[in-house]
Amino acid sequence: WLVNSQCDFSIICLIHYSSPTLPDFRRLIDFQFAVEQTNKNPARLPNVTLGYHISDSCGSPRKAVRSVFQILSGTREPVPNYSCVGKRNIAGFIGDLSSETTVPIAQILSIYGYSQISYGATDPSLSDRITFPYFFRTVQSEESSYFALGKLLRHFGWTWVGIITSDDISGDEEHQHLSKYLYSEGICIEFTIRLNINDHTTKHLERDSALIHSSSTSIILLCGTVSVTILLRLFMVKSLLQTKTLILSTNWGANDMVIRFDREMFNCSLVFVPGYHYHLDTPEMNIFLENLHPSKFPKLKLLENIWMIFHFCLSKNPNKNHLYENIYDITLRNCTGQEPIRALPYFTADSSSPQVHLAVDLMSQAIHDMSEKSVRKREMYDYVYKVIIRINLHYYLKTLTNNSPDGPAFSFDEHGEYITGYRICNYIISAGTGLTRNIIGQFSPQAPKDQQIKMDITSFRWKRNTIPRAQCSDNCLPGFRKAPSSRAQSCCYDCVPCSEGEISNITDSISCIKCPDMEWPNERKNQCIGKTQDFLSYINDYISAFFSSIAIFFFLIALVIMKVFVTHIDTPIVRANNRSLSFLLLVSIKLSFLSVFLFLGRPVDITCMLRIITFGITFSIAVSSLLAKTIMVCVAFKATKPGSSWRTWMGVKLPNSVVLFCSSIQIIICMTWLAISPPFQELDLHTYPGTIIIQCNEGSAIGFYSVIGYMGLLAAVSFVLAFLARTLPDSFNEAKYITFSMLLFCSVWITMIPAYLSTKGKNTVCVEIFAILTSSAGLLTCIFLPKCYTILFRPEMNTKSHVIGNKAL
Repeated sequence: WLVNSQCDFSIICLIHYSSPTLPDFRRLIDFQFAVEQTNKNPARLPNVTLGYHISDSCGSPRKAVRSVFQILSGTREPVPNYSCVGKRNIAGFIGDLSSETTVPIAQILSIYGYSQISYGATDPSLSDRITFPYFFRTVQSEESSYFALGKLLRHFGWTWVGIITSDDISGDEEHQHLSKYLYSEGICIEFTIRLNINDHTTKHLERDSALIHSSSTSIILLCGTVSVTILLRLFMVKSLLQTKTLILSTNWGANDMVIRFDREMFNCSLVFVPGYHYHLDTPEMNIFLENLHPSKFPKLKLLENIWMIFHFCLSKNPNKNHLYENIYDITLRNCTGQEPIRALPYFTADSSSPQVHLAVDLMSQAIHDMSEKSVRKREMYDYVYKVIIRINLHYYLKTLTNNSPDGPAFSFDEHGEYITGYRICNYIISAGTGLTRNIIGQFSPQAPKDQQIKMDITSFRWKRNTIPRAQCSDNCLPGFRKAPSSRAQSCCYDCVPCSEGEISNITDSISCIKCPDMEWPNERKNQCIGKTQDFLSYINDYISAFFSSIAIFFFLIALVIMKVFVTHIDTPIVRANNRSLSFLLLVSIKLSFLSVFLFLGRPVDITCMLRIITFGITFSIAVSSLLAKTIMVCVAFKATKPGSSWRTWMGVKLPNSVVLFCSSIQIIICMTWLAISPPFQELDLHTYPGTIIIQCNEGSAIGFYSVIGYMGLLAAVSFVLAFLARTLPDSFNEAKYITFSMLLFCSVWITMIPAYLSTKGKNTVCVEIFAILTSSAGLLTCIFLPKCYTILFRPEMNTKSHVIGNKAL
């Protein structure tokens, strides 16, 4: 470690060198550049020089703790709670890279009250402000990267992944935290392979190979401790990993030794790297790197080491030369002194993350703010001055704010973490261009949930030139839902169709959505559409056209018959059968034919009320007319006997009174029905799935059956009387036709009732129309066609002598 004794303030940097690599040396150079920038900036710490101490932790917690005590006590052998260097003002500590060494350092510094900024430790336990009140870091904890990783996997629909981690405390903790965030996003772990960082054998190689080979996922996450042993173990299963897409945790992705270890295995891998609001690709950094040489910084022995290891330059110390040649198996040579550091990988101005530089910048800015506000006079004892710096510095770090060029302000959060987003890099490794960090997206934790991840899919490069598949089960298409399968993992499921009346309009729907009452699923069950409306339509139903044609045909026949009767109104056969009742019967039959049109088309409240009322009243008039005819036949027969008192009933009063009385009762029933509970339009949504039956509800069932029952009563009475009168003399044998017509009428309506009760929708309407047409046509045929036949084709029988004779009409 190095000491600059001419400094007013000193900051301590612990550099992680488990083995010397270019990324480690680059962090050292970034640290030195940040200190030099601070000392050259007249607005930052004016008239004050910022010095530094550098110590190599060697990746060992014991070495890191020893280095901290050596720096604090100022002696070769550490003496806790004692310092033999009175004029040294230690402001704070920068480092370390790994959590393994940072945690014990933070525990010691929390006791002494020194502020510490780590540039790489991601252990979630360091966010505990009670245990580590003076700890800060320019990276976020692993949990934030796991949260972002879960969002990325969900973004691509990768819900079935494998994990390879180290078999140590760090690996177990990372696996535990990673699993928690993955499960929160609905992502399942197919397998977990734990590699022992100290096991150099192939003891578990066959087991690990079988796990990877039998796995169905194409996505494998790498986390835990990075070591050469683990990389060698991965190399042993290289042939299996070449077809997998590897996603590296932040500590794996930050280690370029991992990325360059094997091109084919790590090519097209994905890495989360912290995304900062500035970079080091600046003119100042370029000039600094160009002027960086051991000859210009003779006290910086670590810089000499870089030239020895990577430029193969001899140093002035022969023993050191011999040692390095044996350790690194290299041959050193005399150098010209012009070897540029930028010729080495990782020393281009844009190839480094500003994590270390940012830590130094924030520390110096906090010292500057504290010096300006809290310590304006140096007229105090050095000890008190040092205590004030040590105790108060972390307060200024808490409130420190960095404004980015784009506008947003960045600062430490309540856990001491410097909140930034993540850049998602697609690492492309090729023989010609080496490593290319292709930035394909970014994760912004401050953005709304649906906008946290932004991806540029066109810049992706996949191993198989297609997006990998990482699902235990195929996607459930719209119209299906996920159902638990026999496998234990929640990501493994079966796709089952939505139940009747339900849809799903998204992929992998957990549950189906019930359609509104007026809608029904389409064939694919991915959209609710309007239900089919079922009623006897004029347009779409051929049966409507058939019924309309039949009704019009019989109506025209009734008109023709009426014309025949009117033309031959004074003929004996027309007069003998009570002309007024015949015309009234014809009119009621014609109205019954026309009432069919009330049953066609979309029913509404008014047509529902008119339907039953119209045909009920018209049929009641028709049957009343037949009843009156039958009564008149019986009275006429009785009146033929000499001295019969029935002669007084002959005339028009009796039949008119019968028709009026019988029809009035039906009218009263109908009016009462309409007044109390009239029929109305009803939408039946449940009888036939997917169909809305538009029908008429009778309102009052008593009213409906009263109308039908009364009409049936009239028909039954007419039938009985006509049946009894059928044996009367031939002159009055119209009773035979009435008997046949009433027999047909009663048969139709008796069979209509069970058919009516057993059908729904337009089928019910068809039954009613059929009953109306059949019974009306039966009355028209049985009562009037024989008379028309006689009038038109047998005029010789249409004479008074024949009518009062013994021949049948």
